[in-house]
Amino acid sequence: MTWLSNLITRFLNTERSRQDLPLCDLNALSAAAQSGDVILLEGMSRVSDVIRWVTLSPWTHAALFIGPLDQLANPTLREAVRVHYQGPTDEPLLIESFLGHGTIVQPLNVYEGQHLRLARPRDLRSPDAARVVEYAISRLGAAYDVRQIFDLLRFLFPWFILPKRWRSSLFQLNSGKSTATVCSTMIAEAFGQVQFPILPLVLRQSDGSARYYRRNPKLCTPSDFDYSPYFDIIKYPLTGNFSGTRYDQIDWHSMTELTPQQQGLYVDQAFTASAHDIQQTD
Repeated sequence: MTWLSNLITRFLNTERSRQDLPLCDLNALSAAAQSGDVILLEGMSRVSDVIRWVTLSPWTHAALFIGPLDQLANPTLREAVRVHYQGPTDEPLLIESFLGHGTIVQPLNVYEGQHLRLARPRDLRSPDAARVVEYAISRLGAAYDVRQIFDLLRFLFPWFILPKRWRSSLFQLNSGKSTATVCSTMIAEAFGQVQFPILPLVLRQSDGSARYYRRNPKLCTPSDFDYSPYFDIIKYPLTGNFSGTRYDQIDWHSMTELTPQQQGLYVDQAFTASAHDIQQTD
């Protein structure tokens, strides 16, 4: 079955062409990111399309930011990362789980030109951030959950034409092997090491107190970090030469400078919506 898994993996990982419209300043994000932050990615592959459809969110992949190798204080952890990464020691790094690759480490700059968002665990203590990173490093080399490869494939077919016994068990409690992982599951498990909540169940009691219940990390999806009230969402727009400029100081340019295809997406700098325009969009 290995050949079939490999074939399905290549199919699901195939990416469609990207629009040349990056929405994130990677340099600014890289400079501001802290160890233990979660980086959310809007993927463009077939598997991303499936996750987007399942979760009703544009965020289809999550990675844990661990910072540059030379900033890891624990020499044992540095050596563990070095087994899987031979690049520059001052390059900001991510740990993430990929379909067909397992849990890997790679530089943040591989996502240059892509739509990213930073999710920062609110008030996470430095010692706990270190434990989160330590767990993620311990998972390097772990296999991706092969069962979920087939589950994802089945989402590409209309559920109503499949027998009930074939319908996907993705994100159910019993899916996958305990030794395997997916991107958001690994990160949820890492935060679980310090009992940091993502989307817990909170039940209010009659006396006004609350009871918290941890969610199964196998049910965690990338969008959960976006929705979680325990993570602050930080955006780094591609501001270019007017970084720090107020909106009313932006030098808008004419759409006539754009290609014909781009002109269909934008308006001239002097454009203001008229009553007719508003009626047309209602």
